[in-house]
Amino acid sequence: MRALGLMSGTSLDGIDVALIETDGAQELKRGHAATYHYSDALRGQLKAALAEAASLKRRDDRPGRLKLLEQYLTQLHAEAVSHYLQDHRIEAESIDVIGFHGQTVLHRPEARLTVQLGDGTALAETTGIDVVYDLRAADVAAGGEGAPLVPAYHMALVGKLPGPIAVVNIGGVANLTWVPDDTAADRSLIAFDTGPGNALIDDWMQARAKLPFDAEGKCAAEGHIDEAALAALLAHPYFAAPPPKSLDRNAFSADAVASLSLADGAATLTAFTASAIAKSRFLVPALPRTWVVSGGGRRNKTLMTMLAEKVDGPVVPAEALRLDGDAMEAEAWAYLAVRSLKGLPITFPGTTGVSRPLTGGVLAKARR
Repeated sequence: MRALGLMSGTSLDGIDVALIETDGAQELKRGHAATYHYSDALRGQLKAALAEAASLKRRDDRPGRLKLLEQYLTQLHAEAVSHYLQDHRIEAESIDVIGFHGQTVLHRPEARLTVQLGDGTALAETTGIDVVYDLRAADVAAGGEGAPLVPAYHMALVGKLPGPIAVVNIGGVANLTWVPDDTAADRSLIAFDTGPGNALIDDWMQARAKLPFDAEGKCAAEGHIDEAALAALLAHPYFAAPPPKSLDRNAFSADAVASLSLADGAATLTAFTASAIAKSRFLVPALPRTWVVSGGGRRNKTLMTMLAEKVDGPVVPAEALRLDGDAMEAEAWAYLAVRSLKGLPITFPGTTGVSRPLTGGVLAKARR
């Protein structure tokens, strides 16, 4: 099947679009990918939406600006699909399904609640392509964490390579998939959110320097890590909890670095993300042979250097394995949409804590 994946997720950067051809199992051919960035004004609206969404009690509630913002975001995703198809001279009729993530504004699995803004039915009507959306909801309703969902795709990508391999995605939140060696008797996946990704660093740079992120980690490289502040950040009870576990983007506070300079705060928050990821090596059955990093965080040279200093094994960007570190999550959503259509499991006891392998997603049929 030919599938498009649309990913905005927990970051506030924009919409990633990726094309794959797959049977939802081992057959996989990766195509073009593209990113359509959000405007600064929309990022501001989304940050306000995160604050408003904190009071939600039901996943379909859309009070205040959330309803209009959902409509606008859906329109932007439809435009991203249109631009992508035009740019790559692809006919919409050749696409079997779109895997639509939506913009996460709240994730509280302990309350069996996860909220992604995005109208799958409207997207299907606008694009003329079937859409699978709400891929997290069934897992959360069944008592799972609802995240991370990408591990099934990670297995398809690296499962035949010598392992164990840790695939780390550093977006707003960072998550890890532990893929066992291809000769292991038990090939069960283990996955969990490791802690903060780029979110705290991005918010710090926006608040202190009016910059959307710390480009290449240059600001952090000029600062000094405040060890007391770092220790306070790492004392968060989340790190003592066993996996599976997952996080909301706003689960951590930067209060511990509030008195620091711009550079020292950036350095300390970057060390926090690296340290949290490194801690994950004690929560898996065997040390990873290789750490493969995807997501925007892999472009932060300071973060990648700090991570390499803290783990036992090489840390490489996804491109070192001829993968696309920007497109991986969008590709995963396309892959999961195909699995959903075929009734195949997308979450597992070792990845979300759900009691049994579980499929998920809601299908919105297009009027072709």
